[in-house]
Formats: sequence, C-alpha cells, structure tokens
Amino acid sequence: MISQLNPRQREAVRYIDGPLLVLAGAGSGKTSVITRKIAYLVETCGYQARHIAAVTFTNKAAREMRERVGTLISGQAARGLTISTFHNLGLNFLRREHKKLGYKAGFSIFDAEDALGLIRDILIAEHGGDSDQASVVQNRISAWKNDMVTAEQAVAGATGPADMLCAQAYVRYQRALRAYNAFDFDDLILLPVQLLQSDPDTLAEWQQRIRYLLVDEYQDTNTTQYALVNLLVGSRQGLTVVGDDDQSIYAWRGARPENLAQLAQDFPHLKVIKLEQNYRSTGRILRAANTVIANNPHVFEKALWSEYGPGEPIRVICCPNEDAECERVVTEILDHRLRRGGQYRDYAILYRGNHQARLLELKLQQFQVPYRLSGGTSFFARNEVKDVMAYLRLLINPDDDSAFLRIINVPRRKIGASTLEGLATYAGERGIGLLAACDELGLQTVLPEAAVGRLREFADWLAQVRRRAQGDDPIDAIRGMLTDIDYEGWLHQNASAPAVAERRFANVLALVEGLQKTLERDDASERDSTGNDNGIEAAIARLVLRDLMERQEEEDDSADKVQLMTLHASKGLEFPHVYIIGLEEDLLPHRNSIDTDNIEEERRLCYVGITRARQTLTLTYCSRRKQYGEMQACEPSRFLAELPEDDLEWEGRTGTDPAASKTRAQETLAGLRNLFD
Repeated sequence: MISQLNPRQREAVRYIDGPLLVLAGAGSGKTSVITRKIAYLVETCGYQARHIAAVTFTNKAAREMRERVGTLISGQAARGLTISTFHNLGLNFLRREHKKLGYKAGFSIFDAEDALGLIRDILIAEHGGDSDQASVVQNRISAWKNDMVTAEQAVAGATGPADMLCAQAYVRYQRALRAYNAFDFDDLILLPVQLLQSDPDTLAEWQQRIRYLLVDEYQDTNTTQYALVNLLVGSRQGLTVVGDDDQSIYAWRGARPENLAQLAQDFPHLKVIKLEQNYRSTGRILRAANTVIANNPHVFEKALWSEYGPGEPIRVICCPNEDAECERVVTEILDHRLRRGGQYRDYAILYRGNHQARLLELKLQQFQVPYRLSGGTSFFARNEVKDVMAYLRLLINPDDDSAFLRIINVPRRKIGASTLEGLATYAGERGIGLLAACDELGLQTVLPEAAVGRLREFADWLAQVRRRAQGDDPIDAIRGMLTDIDYEGWLHQNASAPAVAERRFANVLALVEGLQKTLERDDASERDSTGNDNGIEAAIARLVLRDLMERQEEEDDSADKVQLMTLHASKGLEFPHVYIIGLEEDLLPHRNSIDTDNIEEERRLCYVGITRARQTLTLTYCSRRKQYGEMQACEPSRFLAELPEDDLEWEGRTGTDPAASKTRAQETLAGLRNLFD
C-alpha cells in the first residue's frame, strides 16, 4: 500500500509524532496521502476508526475520499470513521448538542434563498423600502459569522449608517432564526465553535471523540473553520492538514490563505512536508505554472516537476474579437480531435466569468459539438420551482416548517417578520408546527387580531387545497392553487422583464406537467399493499427523487462532451487538453482585483487554470472586445508576459509559421482519411 507512494508521500503518511502540514502542489497525489494515512492510523498505529475524522469542502471530494478509503479498510475496522465536509461535521455536532445551545430537536436549516427572504422581510418591516439591500446585508452577516463576530459585537463595532443597518438587521435576523428553531449555513460552524469555547466539558468530550483530525484544502478555511480545527485538536495535536497556498482562490467567500502560515505560530512543533512531484502535466505546463506563481510572495517555497517530459509548446492565440475567439476555440477542438482521434470530454474551455460562456454555447451548437456547462442552475434549484415545491411539500406534510416559512409571503400576504417570530415562539411553546399553530385559539393572546386573521385565512385556504388535491383530480387542484395565489402575476411583479417572468412561469407549468406524468405512470408496482394508489403524496416524493437522480447524472463526467466552466469551478479537476480564453487586463486579472490591488488571488486563479492541463494548453485573448455595447481595445493580460517565452508558440501576433501550418494540414487530412476508412 505505502510502497506505491513516492518518498515524500510515504514520509507524510508515516509521520504521527506531532502536527503536520503537507504542502501539496497541484496534481501531487494529496488525496492518496490522506486516504492511506487513515488506513495507516487504523492498521499500524492502533487508532480506532471512530476516533478519526477527515474533513474537506465539497460533497464530491468527501465521496471520493470515502470510496478510496473503502478500498483500503473495510468492515469492522472502518466502523465509525468520519469523512465529511466541514458543514456536515458541524451539523452532526448540532444534532448532538442542540439542547446546550437552547434549540429543540427537528431544527431547520435555512439555505441561502430562505435566509435572503427572511432578511428581506426584516428590512421591509424595519426600513420600509430597503429590501433591495437584502443581498448586501446577507453577505455582510455571512462575513461577520465567518470572522466569529456576534450580532452584538457587530452593533458595537459598526462604523457609519450602512454598517449599522447591517448590524441591526443581523440582530433581528438572529432573533428570528432562534424563534424559528433554525440555523443558517454559517451557523453550522460558528455555533459549535462558540459552544466549544464556552463549555469545557463539551470540549473535552469532542476532543476525546476525535483523536486524530485530517483536513483537506486547508488554504480554503475561514476564521471559524480554523478555530474549530484548533479546538478539536487541543493538546493532543493529532493533526494532518493538506493544502496549497498557490491554489487559494476563495478569499471572496471568506477563505484565509494566511491560515497556512498561522499554523506554524499556533503549533510551534509543526512539521512541513512538500509534495512537488506532479502526476498530471508535462514539463512545459508545469514550468509555465511555476514561473507565473513565482511572482506572488510565499511563506513556503515549492516548485512542481514531473517525469512526463517537456511536452508540446503552450500556444497563445490573439483573436480580433470575442466572436472570432469562440469560433477559433471550437474549430480548434474539432480539428485537434480529428487529427489526434480523441474524445470530446478530453477538452475543457475555462473562463473568468460566466458571461463568457454564452457566445461559446452558440458556437458549439452551431458546429454541433456536444458540451456540458458546469455551474448551470438545476431545474429544481430555480426559485420559482422551489416556491411551488414548497407549496406541494406543505400539502403532503403540514409540519414542514421550512416549506411554510418559504411560501407564507409568496405572494405577499402582509405577514411580517414580527408576526412570524410570535407565531414561531407560540408554536415552540406548544410543541406544534407553524401551520397547526395558526388555527389555535391561544394564538390571539400573543399576536394582534389582524395578524391572526391573516394567518388563519392562509391555513383555511391551504386546507381546502389539500382536500381538493386528495380528490379525483389532484393536478386540477394544484393548477387551481396557482390561480388562487396568482403566482404568474407575482412573477411578473418581481421580474426584470416580461420575458423573464414568462420563462419562469413556463418552468412552473413544466413542473406541474412532470407531476401529472408521474401520476399517469403509476402502475401496480407503485401501489401500496392494499391496492390503493399512493396518489399525490407518492407522486411528489418520486418527483423529488427524480431530481436527485438527475443531479447525480449531471455530476457524471463520463458523457462525451466538451467541458465548459469558470476557472473557480475547475479547481480539483484535470483534462488532457485545456483552453483558457479571455487573457486580458480587466478580465483576467479582473477589473475589481486591479482596483483593489488584489492581483495575487487572480494570479493564483491563473495558476489553477494552467495546472488543470495534462497534455496541451492553449491561451487566447482578443484585440477588441464588446463592453457596454461598444467595441473596446483590449490589453493582453500581464500574466501572459510572466510566462516563460521559450515554452510559448504565439499565433496572430507576428504571423503564422508556414511549416507548422503545413504539418497541421497534413495531420488533418490524415485524420479525415482515417475517419472515412
């Protein structure tokens, strides 16, 4: 097992004498180190799997880690092993310890949309028409939580009216969450940290439960995640963290690459092992990556290398405009695939901003090239679909408080945040759901008569819809429900243009049609043991299951399609052939980064893009690009000037090499002959 690793990897697996930082360059086999170290701790060092936890940032990474560990240890030896995301670890903590924080079992988790809706309601109630600021306030609250700043501390430290508005909204927001017995995404880390800091007994229990901690992508941790790691590790210092400061590209969402340097201060006996051998890319690609990133300051120096030979030169293509750029890339892929006999999924096109994908999609469609756009919005993730699904969930489960809170003011029913706080407090004291509380006589003792009237009107109407939906024509009842609330009119009220509202309502109609088809497809195998049709409840459940299955298929990388994604989304992936488009000032690096003097993160983003390529790398930029409706002259990205000139092959700047063109033409002709043969 360990014999398959290189010397530095083996050293990292075997080192257990103190805290360890594995500085792992791109493509250096860090996941192998983590998974084999888990097996080494269990099989050689005598650790029980239930006392080991490995945390990372994405479900996909955690799933891959679990699969790999499963091939190394299994059965009783693997029992109790924790491999999860940071937020799943926090959620498991809160499930065990919620009572100590004053929360009840069955708490809700607010996603970003739920949280945004709550903040919007608070702003309307407190400041009239300031709901347009909801996204700004939400981001500010999230940043405070990630930096371990409480609502009270935010108020005390507020500077200026805008900051005070956010801080006061933070106070009301936290009160509302507590009243709803709910947490938001950031609370899943912040609240465990606060409890561990304030309760020595709970801290001792968790330090005893987790005796060795492994952390992946450590450069992406924020302040609260760093604090959680330090608290759990404690004096035992059974810790291995794997990270790469050159791949820290998430400062905009709270990540602190300086946490890697902070480790050496918090753990004076920290050992550092560098993984510099790359198992992905050719020498020229790695030399380009090393040369670019060398322009950033470093606490830990490293240089990637591989045994794969120099490989092909890196091509840099200057295009007259973005239309020509996208067409050139698409025809390049067609030509390259024809000459080399590869598959479409071997090619990835990376870009700085999602807006660059629109023209690419048109060109790919024009040339009939299959493609997969990563980061697109899932059908069931669209707001209008989530709204209607929340109504459906509440129809089949009146105790679904999360669904109740999502749709109680969609469309608006003049039921404000104060009313909902009072309702939630009353329901909590009575131990019942929010919808059930609407019908209780005692509610009028804690809420104004007008508010109680509006809540009861909603509850009575929903009960009527439920009765109709359980009748002979549930689909007709659901269409009637949408008519009752004039959901189409609500979409038009809130859309930026009529066409946007029409597109969103078409999604709603597609959802209802899908539900109808699910009902129609019911057969004997989908009926219960009494022979009765499971009806609308089962149909809705199957619709949700279908969404989950479709999302799993979306994650399937085996489809033969060109991959389109942002540079941020490409992190952790690799492709034989990579095209990075738009290497221009104001695009890569981005204008905001230039204005705020944050070029270092943009350079790391460029480094991440370069190191996605295994065999060939092509970079493009435009002489002119349309901005704000007008063609503007473009300046090549400073990162192009930082590349090693000897490894580059320029096109469009000083003409094309006739010999190279002739060779390419001969390869294309040979590819065509092979195709017809």
